Amino acid sequence: MDINAEARLDATFAALGDQTRRAMLARLVRADQTVSALAAPFDMTLAAISKHLQILLRAGLISQPKQGRETLCRAEPAGVQAALVWLESCGQLDSEDFSAIERLLAGVMDDEALLSGEIFDPDSDFA
Repeated sequence: MDINAEARLDATFAALGDQTRRAMLARLVRADQTVSALAAPFDMTLAAISKHLQILLRAGLISQPKQGRETLCRAEPAGVQAALVWLESCGQLDSEDFSAIERLLAGVMDDEALLSGEIFDPDSDFA
């Protein structure tokens, strides 16, 4: 793996390591949203939301296309692909784990499932 790929992988895992960013990504998997719409359910300032979005953007997990005067936030599922490939190569994921990830990427999981730990068991060996 080259240095740029490793840096992107590090950025992906760092971005996914935060509960708020995972919840934001889960919402975006279901539908593109403006920054203000995405921020609405979170009890934090727009400046804090913006910092979270910048981390997701740098990791390649979201894009922010302009739509008129507004900036949309859009999930980029391909951004997770390198992390999935790496985890699979380590033998750390079984078919149940992949099913949960696939449901997330397909937009089936909701924010509460993501925040409750339904996707990854925090007591598992690799959490």
